[in-house]
Amino acid sequence: RGDTSHPAISPWRDRPIEESLDLFRRMRAGEFPEGKYTLRAKIDLASGNFNMRDPVIYRIRYIEHHRQGTKWCIFPMYDFAHPIQDALEGITHSLCSLEYEAHRPLYDWVVSNVSIPGIKPRQIEFARLGINYTVMSKRKLRQLVEENRVSGWDDPRMPTLCGLRRRGYTSRSIRDFCQRIGVSKVDSTVDWALLESCLRSDLNENAPRVMAVLHPVKLTVTNYPEGQSETLTVEN
Repeated sequence: RGDTSHPAISPWRDRPIEESLDLFRRMRAGEFPEGKYTLRAKIDLASGNFNMRDPVIYRIRYIEHHRQGTKWCIFPMYDFAHPIQDALEGITHSLCSLEYEAHRPLYDWVVSNVSIPGIKPRQIEFARLGINYTVMSKRKLRQLVEENRVSGWDDPRMPTLCGLRRRGYTSRSIRDFCQRIGVSKVDSTVDWALLESCLRSDLNENAPRVMAVLHPVKLTVTNYPEGQSETLTVEN
């Protein structure tokens, strides 16, 4: 794909359309081994964004699909399938983490150049949530679950919503936490103390308080007027 100073040069970029279509049909038919051919989008080999330098949109993979089995041996790349799937599913705004910001021009190119019925989705990026001393990667959390290092996704040690609920965090405290940290495009790390503060605020307002005498001692009051009663109100 060249480098930042020099555009890429491809000897196959100006191949006749008929020849490209024939090769793609043969890719679909399984005539070629993996890595022999790919289908590329013809965009701009001199673009400063390397994702726009004729990116691969289809490749050959002889693997079993979880639904289609071995029916297909060519598969779309993520950057090509992503906007098409969003449009087909009626998604208006696709929210992605910051590493996909450089992929947005390709996302928009696919939306503009592929005949997709319905809406034209947009991609918007935001910074991931980071919490001190906490693994937040879904891939690594899945590994903990699959290796039985935790009891499941709702293990109280997991930073998942169901895990937090099992640890005692209320839904209101979690929503308050999300409102306080907001959405940003700047990577940052939040301390657990903030979430704990949100929980304390919620419990202070809503948790019932009771008093108990664990080791009672029977007393007899001898100097209180008989028949008199008093009512005291204690704040929760």
